[in-house]
Amino acid sequence: MKTFSMIISREHDQKTVHHMVLKVMRISSGAYSSLKFSGGITLDGKQAYARDMVREGQILQVSFPDGKSSYPDTEENAADICIAYEDDDYYVINKPAGLATMYSPGQGGVTLESGLYHYLGCPSNYVFRPVNRLDKGTSGLMAAAKHAHAQQLLQKELHTERFVREYTALCKGQLPKSEGFIRAPIGQMENSIKRCVNEAGKEAVTEYRVLETGKKATLVRLRLRTGRTHQIRVHMAYMGCPVWGDYLYGEEDERFPGHFALQSTMIVFTQPLTGEKIRVDTKIPPLWYELLRK
Repeated sequence: MKTFSMIISREHDQKTVHHMVLKVMRISSGAYSSLKFSGGITLDGKQAYARDMVREGQILQVSFPDGKSSYPDTEENAADICIAYEDDDYYVINKPAGLATMYSPGQGGVTLESGLYHYLGCPSNYVFRPVNRLDKGTSGLMAAAKHAHAQQLLQKELHTERFVREYTALCKGQLPKSEGFIRAPIGQMENSIKRCVNEAGKEAVTEYRVLETGKKATLVRLRLRTGRTHQIRVHMAYMGCPVWGDYLYGEEDERFPGHFALQSTMIVFTQPLTGEKIRVDTKIPPLWYELLRK
């Protein structure tokens, strides 16, 4: 069970429990609705109700119940998981290329979700709470929360300056400028999982900066300003520089089995519960440089 407590200050004297939980403690309205009926909100150890008035010096406490795991304790669902950063509320996981983030009816077997479960020792209260997600073929850093409140707080920061992700891609061909913005709306192709640049699609903006240019390839640093499905892959193909090994929008390469040369390279975020600024980086695979400099 994850518990958050605060001592009521003079500033908040005579405020309602409803106001304190939602506005001051920043608990989501959905979580508040379930907690208030389950006894998860207490004032000086007694169940608190929405209209109760708090007084200076009292202790307001919010307790989130543990989840229930339904994962099989079998080795075939384990994966090689690397935790790049961890604190009381969050993980930053370095996802291997070719590993799906979560289980789905069309994506069984080993996933990052099941891999983290085994990495943690198969706890009975395990619930996977990703803050952001990566395509199966994309490797690198992604954040996950240890409890529902942490997940809800950080997901609010997605696509803001308080949660910044940068990607690196090895792309075939060369870009016309050393840096810039790709502003091209993206929509889904009919009867296909593929996306494409389409004037009727949703707004999509990708910022890019060329790191190094080779004879046949370009190493590019990218930042998403919007979060469309396959956005980087679609935009780079649209620019005539598809991601190397991208079997959907470019050309498959046996040196990238089941994945392609796109990596979530950096995550920077402000930890919502402590205010600490967190930065996590990972290294680009050596193979990319070999292909770039041929």
